[in-house]
Amino acid sequence: MSSPASAFPPAHDDRVRVMIVDDSAVARGITGRWVEQEPGLTVVAQCQNGRESIARITQVLPDVVLLDVEMPEMDGLETLPKLLSALPGVRILMASALTRRNGETTIKALTLGASDYVAKPEAAIGGAEAYRRELIAKIKAFGKRRSGSASRPGLAPVSAPTIGLRGPVGNIAPGINAPPGMANAGPGSGARKFPRKKPEVLVIGCSTGGPVALEKVLLGIGKPPGQPILVVQHMPKMFTAILAERIATVTGVPCTEARHHETPLPGRIYIAPGDFHMRITGSVMSPKFALDQGPQVNFCRPAVDPMFESAVSVWGDRILGIVLTGMGHDGAAGSGRIAMAGGAVIAQDEASSVVWGMPGAVAKAGFAASIEPLDRIGPIVAKLLKGEMP
Repeated sequence: MSSPASAFPPAHDDRVRVMIVDDSAVARGITGRWVEQEPGLTVVAQCQNGRESIARITQVLPDVVLLDVEMPEMDGLETLPKLLSALPGVRILMASALTRRNGETTIKALTLGASDYVAKPEAAIGGAEAYRRELIAKIKAFGKRRSGSASRPGLAPVSAPTIGLRGPVGNIAPGINAPPGMANAGPGSGARKFPRKKPEVLVIGCSTGGPVALEKVLLGIGKPPGQPILVVQHMPKMFTAILAERIATVTGVPCTEARHHETPLPGRIYIAPGDFHMRITGSVMSPKFALDQGPQVNFCRPAVDPMFESAVSVWGDRILGIVLTGMGHDGAAGSGRIAMAGGAVIAQDEASSVVWGMPGAVAKAGFAASIEPLDRIGPIVAKLLKGEMP
């Protein structure tokens, strides 16, 4: 691959610029071919270790860096902050095998500024093809540069599609739009007021950028609330267990992966385990988790929509939902069900989202009672969980 002639990309070249950092020549070669075969993407550098990538990043100015977790000389975790310091705003994808050790490292990397991660092909469910699809989708999302910005080569928030409500079997129901009185939701305030009923459960959906956003929201809520908190974060198995352990440590609130037929208890946080949908069954007096490995929903398992929609069947209008940063539109249809039942959903705003796909879909469909910056969500939720109006 030839390097650009100057420090700035040619003005006419709007392709997403990718740097690949991996000690494996085979991995660099395969990944490089995938990127170059995709219209709108180009590889500007391939580096065999972190030290080399730090030396080259200001020469080639990538929009996205694919950074291997395990490398000799300087591993991904050590390299990450140095790359971010050298080129602020660059989006970094950690490439990680699904092992306990790599999972812990990856979660740590997300807290240090990595935008997201991808499971390496030898460990990804579905093999190399699943890895390729995920990798290309995330590079395209992160690589949308802000027009007219010479100082920040990274992300422009991703637009959200128009969403209808999901039918009971998971299909998009034709001709169903935002519930009455909920059109034209705008930042800072939703199109309808929060219900005055005290919520009996808090449900949260998130994906890309979610682990860090989730921590901030939970810390903003403060002391353990009197309701259970149910979370779907798009993550593979093992990583969700590590995420639960970290949340428990950081917040001081008991947090575990949900177990099949377990009863969600007040004052505890439950994470949907990787590769399992987490639904709610039973009654308001005796709710139970139901875990299953049914078909993916919105190309995800776990998915947010099944959890949101099933929660409505148990708690009805006493649900408070949050949709945080993430690619795609998972959670939008479930948010519509919550809104129609009389509950409320808060969507993270565009400016504070790593990717404004999921919360943007909720906002644009008119399902959000409020659209808020990340640092305001926790305090608002804390009041609502106490039965107070924000």
